[in-house]
Amino acid sequence: MPKERRVHRFMRLTGRLRAIFGPAHSSPLDHEMTAQNKELLEQAQAAAEQWTMVRRADGSTYLVDKFADD
Repeated sequence: MPKERRVHRFMRLTGRLRAIFGPAHSSPLDHEMTAQNKELLEQAQAAAEQWTMVRRADGSTYLVDKFADD
């Protein structure tokens, strides 16, 4: 009988650990946003709004600053 590969042993061990301890922690999607999370979301949205996507004739796209002076 051939030796079991290390990766298979590792996957079997982690599967057993998940069966005992449960899956990795994940937060619920329906929780209230904290003030810090709201602030981070607003910052990310503001940073994303400063760019616009331009499509070339060949179909490729690139981002340009909406408020560029040149």
